[in-house]
Amino acid sequence: MLTMGSEEWELYPSSFIGAPVIDYGPISGDMDDDRSGDVAVSLDAVLPDDLLEKVLSFLPVASVIRSGCVCKKWHEIVHARRQAWNGMLPQKPWYFMFTCSEEAVSGFAYDPSPRKWYGFDFPCIEKTNWSISSSAGLVCLMDSENRSRIIVCNPITKDWRSLTDAPGGKSADYSALAISVSRISHHYTVAVARCNQVPSEYYQWEFTIHLYESEFGKWVSPFSELLIGWRGGDECVICDGVIYCLVYSTGVLVNNNEHRHCLIMYDLATRPTHTSLMSMSIPVPCPLTCGRLMNLSERLVLVGGIGKQDRPGIIKGIGIWELRNKEWHEVARMPHKFFQGFGEFDDVFASCGADDLIYIQSYGSPALLTFEISQKLWKWSVKSPVTKRFPLQLFTGFSFEPRLDIAS
Repeated sequence: MLTMGSEEWELYPSSFIGAPVIDYGPISGDMDDDRSGDVAVSLDAVLPDDLLEKVLSFLPVASVIRSGCVCKKWHEIVHARRQAWNGMLPQKPWYFMFTCSEEAVSGFAYDPSPRKWYGFDFPCIEKTNWSISSSAGLVCLMDSENRSRIIVCNPITKDWRSLTDAPGGKSADYSALAISVSRISHHYTVAVARCNQVPSEYYQWEFTIHLYESEFGKWVSPFSELLIGWRGGDECVICDGVIYCLVYSTGVLVNNNEHRHCLIMYDLATRPTHTSLMSMSIPVPCPLTCGRLMNLSERLVLVGGIGKQDRPGIIKGIGIWELRNKEWHEVARMPHKFFQGFGEFDDVFASCGADDLIYIQSYGSPALLTFEISQKLWKWSVKSPVTKRFPLQLFTGFSFEPRLDIAS
């Protein structure tokens, strides 16, 4: 069993997607019957296309992509027949890790099934501080310098598109991004939650929600609320048809004994316009240094840094909770040996996931920890090939589902 400290990893460049293919010539039928020896026969000459597609669908995504380099016919099946992968076996979410810098974004993707890292050039990301959300094979990105610029892409097929400019202008005091993809129709909804301080009013913040639906190709702005003593942030997710956002106390109207985070909800089915989300807000389960929201198979999960009792801004551990019937239920707490394994752990950290798997990463270290909810299993990834070159170097990352059957 490889541990976090192992030096072993296996790298596969993303150039496999565009690699040259081999053109096998036809096999002659006029061969001498007396000739001895083996004859090379292409597999696709024996199997019909639909059966070959079925065989390939049992392979991991990385193996399917590499199989497209075998010959022209296999390349066509892998890259030109997206509908062929609708019945592909579910894949565990990958984690894309990269270092925070002013340079072009490039990094490595971790596949937890074979526990391998792949060299990976992620399409579209120009800066490491862009907002990112993912769902069912698609990744949504928002430009940090132009908040109206939003891109949706499939990182495996490199297919991407820019959406029409989001309403609300290019800048905002705080912005949160979320995407939800239908696994049946492949239509998707993008949500942008913006929050701006009211001029000359320290206590008041204008919170607005903007929605883009790919089926109709346009933005709508169904909701706005004036928050008093609270503001929006950068944490937002769509789960089971509801937008969930973490909001933060401005520290003015909240007592020291009260939590400085809470959860607000907006129902996409009813889309209320004249209601107060804060009046229905749900407090977080305990004082948190930071919180990360994620959709795990339409279950809302919160991963949070647990603050010390006397100093809630200082992290002492990490907890995982699930929201059921508007109440938080603890799923697990990170064992102390894993918490210590990160070294010096910041009060804020990266965490995301999908399906049954959660990733946790410290911004100050390339170490990556996974947690499988169904098995309650904590496990280090194989050591990341991303290296720390100087003491203040920062790292981040996000998860996405590797899929070949969905387009932006």
